[in-house]
Amino acid sequence: MHQANADTAATRAELTYPFSSAPEPGQAVSVGAGVQWLRMPLPFTGLSHINLWALEDGTGWTLVDTGMQTADTAAYWQQLFAGALARRPVTRVICTHMHPDHIGMAGWLTRQFDCRLWTTRLEYLTCRVLVADTGREAPPDGLRFYHAAGWNEEALASYKARFGGFGKAVHALPDSYRRITDGEEILIGGRVWRAVVGRGHSPEHLCLHCPELRVLISGDQVLPRITSNVSVFPTEPDANPLQDWLESLASIAERVPDDVLILPSHNEPFRGLHARLETLISGHEQRLARMQEELAAPKRAVDVFGVLFRRQVAPDMLIMATGESVAHLNCLLARQLAVREFDTAGVAWYRRA
Repeated sequence: MHQANADTAATRAELTYPFSSAPEPGQAVSVGAGVQWLRMPLPFTGLSHINLWALEDGTGWTLVDTGMQTADTAAYWQQLFAGALARRPVTRVICTHMHPDHIGMAGWLTRQFDCRLWTTRLEYLTCRVLVADTGREAPPDGLRFYHAAGWNEEALASYKARFGGFGKAVHALPDSYRRITDGEEILIGGRVWRAVVGRGHSPEHLCLHCPELRVLISGDQVLPRITSNVSVFPTEPDANPLQDWLESLASIAERVPDDVLILPSHNEPFRGLHARLETLISGHEQRLARMQEELAAPKRAVDVFGVLFRRQVAPDMLIMATGESVAHLNCLLARQLAVREFDTAGVAWYRRA
């Protein structure tokens, strides 16, 4: 879900981390007036946790993100409701985006407290579509896409065997939701939180900026130590999410001042928003330039992993790595810096324009 560490020594020097320790699962740490930092475990290699946020909201709590649907997550939520969050009921659940570690327990929480899910339209609808794939056979379009990327028969067989697993990590979604739109001002606990929507990592990713508290809940849009995965998927093989991502990061720099405390979904809260945005943008531009150099000789999507990832791509990371490679290649195609040709077997070969 997320790319390897994208830090540089210069960037690390510009970022500061004001909190010495993170909350244990089931516990909470105050990070500002009425803002509690929660953390839930994740079963991923290299990504052990997700940060969640509980905002005091009058007589209740507004929760931002929910964790993945697992028995452990449910148990830690119950621990929180008996402890750190006991004095108020949950009155609203906001999800930054539709990935299972963010929205996985939204249906469980909203049913338990008879409250509403708030999110952007494309995140809600995309999640509904992906959950509906649970139990389906892998579609021919998906097999065609990954074959074109250069996958071998073993990888394609694994894809067929694992297809439709998304919904297993997501509790049944609420059948309705409250749509949040870009720029909308939401009153939480008597304070205005402004919706700042980004694209690229997911279709309509929500960040929340509170000017009064000088806080930005950034979701996966801005992370301090890793860079979010930006992928092309078989449902939209010619998409250009990387250009969307780069434009979104530049837009956040214009819309959100540098003095905010960033509350990210992974790693720790930090300061240094504009330096981090600049590093994320320049890092992707450098990788695009290196990838264009690699295309002096024709390459498939699987042949350019080395430009993007510092370690060998394990089989369980192949979809993410392929999606990220195709995202960079599609961006080069859109900028007319590369061309793509299909061979007689249906495999896509890219070369420098």
